[in-house]
Amino acid sequence: MEVAAAGVNFADSLLLAGTYQAKPAFPFGPGSEVAGTISAIGEGVADFSVGDRVVGLPGHSGFAEEALVPVVTLAKVPDALPLEIAAALPIAYCTSLLALEDKAHLQSGETLLVHGASGGVGLTAVELGKALGARVIACASSQEKLEVAKRYGADELLNSQTDDIRVRVKELTGGKGADVIYDPVGGEAFDVSLRCINFKGRILAIGFASGTIPQIPANILMVKTVDVLGLNFGGYVENQPNLIGKCLTDIVQWAVTGRVKPFVSETFSLDQCADAINHVVARKAKGKVIVVP
Repeated sequence: MEVAAAGVNFADSLLLAGTYQAKPAFPFGPGSEVAGTISAIGEGVADFSVGDRVVGLPGHSGFAEEALVPVVTLAKVPDALPLEIAAALPIAYCTSLLALEDKAHLQSGETLLVHGASGGVGLTAVELGKALGARVIACASSQEKLEVAKRYGADELLNSQTDDIRVRVKELTGGKGADVIYDPVGGEAFDVSLRCINFKGRILAIGFASGTIPQIPANILMVKTVDVLGLNFGGYVENQPNLIGKCLTDIVQWAVTGRVKPFVSETFSLDQCADAINHVVARKAKGKVIVVP
């Protein structure tokens, strides 16, 4: 593929540090989601042709002028959707859609609490949660970030630096707590989630952007009768790649029709890719960050 744009993810930093569950053989580069134009196809490829506009998952080394992408992770991109926007779709939107639908079985009318609600994956959870009919409580670390979440449909806004999250979530839910909690942050955010989850609620462990991996007291799970559900996007790519392809195709169509509106907040050039990754790691990003060769 001739790369037009590549999305930046927190996992890129983990991959480079050797602390991610996937450990590619050296040499490799960062960049796990790309959009562009097919320049060559392998033997037996029937559904795609040279010249097609596509978005997909190379696994790594996507921050480049050209990338090699498994056909099973590809989706075609209609002319109506800019490739720079398409590059923001695969990991963040598919992670959130799989988490909310396939894992947590979020129902219309339920209350969804989203930590890190203005970040790359958190904002998609806010947007998709509303699209699926949930009442969404957005939690972020500044008023500026919360305003972004509000624009994407959040019903209630909580500042993690100034609000007592457990108390406020209980107040907003009549003392019951949230039905589903989406947590890409970990650390204190996860700890407070255990204390503001509803009976038979579901906590989605998406990542640990805080740098702290929480330990879960089993007695709390038992007493509250709650589920903690882990989601490894790479596990889906490895074990259910056809589901990834379908999910990505659906998300592309949602973007074309306006059902979802990806927010690309910053664009970096290829020689600034280290800056782009550091920007995401420092939790400065609001929405999605992309690299454009």
